[in-house]
Amino acid sequence: MSLTPDSLAPADPPAEQPVDVFDHWRRFAPDLADRAVLFSELLPGGAHWSWRLPRGTTLRMTALEAGANLSMVLYSAQEKLERYNMPDSLKAQHTAHYTRGHVLMSDMGRAMASITGDALGWHDPLGLLLDAQRMAAKYGERRYQEARNGMYRAGREGLLIEIGKYGLRARDLVAPVNFFTRVEVDDEGRFRFDPSHCPAGAWVDLRFDMDVIVAISTAPHPLDPATTYAPKKVGVALWRSGPAAADDFCRRFRPENARALHNTDMMYLA
Repeated sequence: MSLTPDSLAPADPPAEQPVDVFDHWRRFAPDLADRAVLFSELLPGGAHWSWRLPRGTTLRMTALEAGANLSMVLYSAQEKLERYNMPDSLKAQHTAHYTRGHVLMSDMGRAMASITGDALGWHDPLGLLLDAQRMAAKYGERRYQEARNGMYRAGREGLLIEIGKYGLRARDLVAPVNFFTRVEVDDEGRFRFDPSHCPAGAWVDLRFDMDVIVAISTAPHPLDPATTYAPKKVGVALWRSGPAAADDFCRRFRPENARALHNTDMMYLA
């Protein structure tokens, strides 16, 4: 499934572009306007990173290899006790997966981020994270000096390192969104991982509706049946998109989304 973004970066944004912006995005998001892009990165498999990102920016995430997984957690940059809430987001939108139109809601009923474009149509909110114990049991123990690998770390441990940079601890780690991954539930209530879901080049756009702390990991999904540790590369690019307009697709997708976006908008009254 392919989808052209319905809302690309403006051709001439009002703010100036930061200096020394690497043009990695030209490899995987050439449709983005040059002066709108704030940064772009090429993330190796198994990597983890974090940012404090402002309202009205959008993160383009692109699978640079087939079978990629990108786990993400979100916290309000204004008040870190407010964070992404998976049960409330799924319940409010009557869904068990995410795609274009869906909103990632906080435990305060506010929109934290919205999926404004999606080439896959399915992203997993239920599969949680690979942890160090399960990774060792599944893939074995490795030492950098022996394996000479760039990164050998589970998603949970990677995200704990990242949120720790902002004073958050293990008790603050919430259920992530696993972008690029499809997990279905069979007739017996068991999770079923789809290993062929994500082709190379698949992308998703996530607009931030409030100022957020974002932490990500490109470690494998815990239900990935592969027996060899080989996480895939992901490209990310942040660009200025502006906040959700009155006729925004995500705002009109469901009444619950409109209320969540309104609740966030009230935080930013001039």
